[in-house]
Amino acid sequence: MAEAKTTKTTKATADKKVEAKDRFNAAIEEAKAGAAALKADASGKAAAYREQAKDRSGELITEAKAYGEQAKAKAGDLANDGKAKASEALGSLGKMVSDNAATIDEKFGAQYGDYARKASEGLNSAAAKLDAKSLDELGEDAREVVRKSPGLAVGIAAVAGFMLARMFSGKRD
Repeated sequence: MAEAKTTKTTKATADKKVEAKDRFNAAIEEAKAGAAALKADASGKAAAYREQAKDRSGELITEAKAYGEQAKAKAGDLANDGKAKASEALGSLGKMVSDNAATIDEKFGAQYGDYARKASEGLNSAAAKLDAKSLDELGEDAREVVRKSPGLAVGIAAVAGFMLARMFSGKRD
């Protein structure tokens, strides 16, 4: 009898082990199915976010290009204004030197008055040339000067930088 009882207990234990394994396997399969569903959901959401980001990046690129074009147009306008003001300033300086040539004749002699008149003609000629050229032509002329004499270009840039720094730096106590 003890043997029959042991066989029943062993069989019951074995049945419980099989049932536990079946439940465990079912739980694992359910977890795998849930993970697959989450993965599919996450993939779908990621694809949607990627598409939104792609669309938004296209919009941002379009906006950036528009701002770039606006900046380019504004810079061109400012450059044209600057060119006109520089030309006007050279013309005014030439007129002022020309107007004072007679006074220079009287105070320092005719030779210096002639120098002043030649300088005035040079300034007026430079103003006319500056006024007649487009910004592209002026840019090309500047590149040509730098190609021909880079040392002179660096020197001019250094002097201009020094003058600008002195002009814009405030008095420091």
